Amino acid sequence: MEFRHEWKHEITVSDMITVRQRLGVVAKPDVNAVCGKYFIRSLYFDNLSDRVLREKLDGVNMREKFRIRYYNGDLGLIRLEKKSKWDGLSCKQSAALTAEEAWAVVEGDWGWMLSSGQPLLQELYSKIRSQGLRPKTIVDYTREPFVYAPGNVRVTLDYGIRTGMGCTDFLNPCCVTVPVRDAPVILEVKWGEFLPSIIRDAVQLENRHTAAFSKYAVCRMYG
Repeated sequence: MEFRHEWKHEITVSDMITVRQRLGVVAKPDVNAVCGKYFIRSLYFDNLSDRVLREKLDGVNMREKFRIRYYNGDLGLIRLEKKSKWDGLSCKQSAALTAEEAWAVVEGDWGWMLSSGQPLLQELYSKIRSQGLRPKTIVDYTREPFVYAPGNVRVTLDYGIRTGMGCTDFLNPCCVTVPVRDAPVILEVKWGEFLPSIIRDAVQLENRHTAAFSKYAVCRMYG
């Protein structure tokens, strides 16, 4: 696993416009973006005691979370992801899923995961059985991504966060989600061994500091 550095900042729409203009000069849009952005839908997992949520709110140093995610409504490219955090560093592992496999996970048909040949699916199966992980809620938002090759830097602007309020029917495009009240724009900066000064300067904003913001946590306020 390759751990990366990660900063998160809660910013305003005005801040976003400023950072977007700066990044447009020094970085490149992600090639997977459509007109500079894409729509993300995720389904997060937690157990009956909300361990994932509580560890995030308590600031536990070593933690992990599982989610299933797809982009721009495209069910042809669904991924199971595990995001791990350790002492301020982050790592993401992923495995491809078909729409049928994703639906099976949501519906509680898990036996096939053991013979899938994919270690991440097998790990999720183990934790479904041993820790009681279950699909918990949908999280929707829009992302504007930028990349900068030196330092393997990725900067994203996330906004329009919406919650499924406990709904797990995330493959249904008609599934109703509602806006998270007073949700900020989230500026995320991720990099490998070093953060180039040109990117550091581009994302610098007065009176803005790193924050441990969680889209999953704010969406759980609704169920």
